[in-house]
Amino acid sequence: MAGQTVLKRKIAAIFAADIAGYSRLVAEDEEETLRRLEAYREVVDDFIARAGGRIFNTAGDAVLAEFPSAVEAVRCAIDIQESLRTRNMAFPPSRQMSYRIGITIGDVVERDGDLLGDGVNIASRLEGLADVGGICISRTVHEQVANKLSVQFADMGAREVKNIPTPVHAFRVAMRREDGTYAPPQDQKVAKPGGARRLISAVAAVVAMMVAAGVGTALYLDHRDPPAAQRDAAKSAAEALARLSAAPAKQSPQSPAAASPSPAAATAAVEPSTSPQPAGSPSSAAAPEKFAPEAVPFVTERTRIALARDYVPAQDYKAFATTINGINAYVSGQPSEEAAKAAALEQCRQRVESVNGPRKCDLYAVGDSVVYPHSKPPLPPQPWVRHDPSTERAFSVAEMPLAHDAGKARLEANYKPGRRSKAIALGPNGQFFFGVGADLVEDVVRRNLEACGAQAGTACMIVALDDTFVVPVPTVMKATGFFHAASHSAIAVDAREEVARRLDASPSGWNAIAVGTGGHPGYGLNGDREETAIGGALADCSTRDNDCRVIAIGPFTVEGN
Repeated sequence: MAGQTVLKRKIAAIFAADIAGYSRLVAEDEEETLRRLEAYREVVDDFIARAGGRIFNTAGDAVLAEFPSAVEAVRCAIDIQESLRTRNMAFPPSRQMSYRIGITIGDVVERDGDLLGDGVNIASRLEGLADVGGICISRTVHEQVANKLSVQFADMGAREVKNIPTPVHAFRVAMRREDGTYAPPQDQKVAKPGGARRLISAVAAVVAMMVAAGVGTALYLDHRDPPAAQRDAAKSAAEALARLSAAPAKQSPQSPAAASPSPAAATAAVEPSTSPQPAGSPSSAAAPEKFAPEAVPFVTERTRIALARDYVPAQDYKAFATTINGINAYVSGQPSEEAAKAAALEQCRQRVESVNGPRKCDLYAVGDSVVYPHSKPPLPPQPWVRHDPSTERAFSVAEMPLAHDAGKARLEANYKPGRRSKAIALGPNGQFFFGVGADLVEDVVRRNLEACGAQAGTACMIVALDDTFVVPVPTVMKATGFFHAASHSAIAVDAREEVARRLDASPSGWNAIAVGTGGHPGYGLNGDREETAIGGALADCSTRDNDCRVIAIGPFTVEGN
């Protein structure tokens, strides 16, 4: 009959996610919460799409999706929780934004793209049973995935849930804690007296390798200086895994090729260069750092997830090597420690050669200890990107600050036509890294800042994101370096602190600083244009000093063109 809605019944794996305490977060800071929700949803949507899922409904902070496979649904949920847990580490506990996720397999009815039925309702109830940042699955899902994923489950027994006539048998998935250790899934008191309590050991063969650096991702270097640094690591994930299982899973020895990411998983291309690898000082710590995947610099979030899944639980002998471009390789099950180190380095070198890259491979970890010989890449304070419509404008290679002609030529040839997501990190002496074709914006921003900081020996800044300058880039005057009020010799010593304070209090719009012969500053703050800020700074300076000149615009020191 014309106009009649077509109903289609099918079996599907249903995924339901909701942010814990979302109403409280909105009440405390609505704008910041909504901005972060948008960023977190990009992560969630990306993982769902890549796992073959389809989002069929959203409402506020909730996400409902269907998957053709229970294994892919659970694997996707773990990826999401691991990725968002890392992002939450940048925020205090009271402002962390964590999902609860529930998954079941059920009979559903499809109507105009939406799904209805008990399968959707049960997934939503399971989500309510999950821990904050955790995953809860039904028995039907557990039966499908228990021997296919190297994670553990706790039997929660049959649980009475709202508006479902029969108890739902639920299982909790073991998730990593904030410090990098695994939280052993604990049995809970169940609603049904006869509910079984048992911890099921489901550590299986190594999960299929996740693409490590995002296919199509590329990091390019203009030029570079010293040093680089050893990451602070959290608790040993290997020790935590041992707490999850009384006896470690037995693994067969792996060849270097089998245990390492493919060349395409590292970087798609590297800018040719003969510059030396940074020569940071070896760590002087008495005890080695414990390896923690979320602390590994230069690599993508997908590589970190793969390391947590495959490298951390692997038995010795094992090793992991990387370059500052994120090209990496790891091996496990080798006959000796020396064999593991040699195999990891060799696989890493082969990948570098396959993309004609000049980067030197360094051992980052041997066994469960960090052995990286360089220092920690310096990073700027968060947020790494602050959007301001009053200063943002279309990216132009000709206007790229501090860059030399050769560097601009590389940007024209590689960055400008590059696929999104892409970003440029700039150092104070004109060195810059850029990446193109990344899966996640946050990933390409972090990796470029780490690589640029390692080479510059100081924190860099993101100047361009996709096809937009995201900092005030001067054109009326010429940028000559980074502006630091506390150390700028043209400003009177007793005025530097005030300059820094007033700039910190003016994070938006165009800001300019002028000084006269006596070092007394003049301010042009929150201007709608570069010219407005310049004129305001000169006018203000002239009221308290002579021969005033502009020394800073936005984050840059400047001079006349």
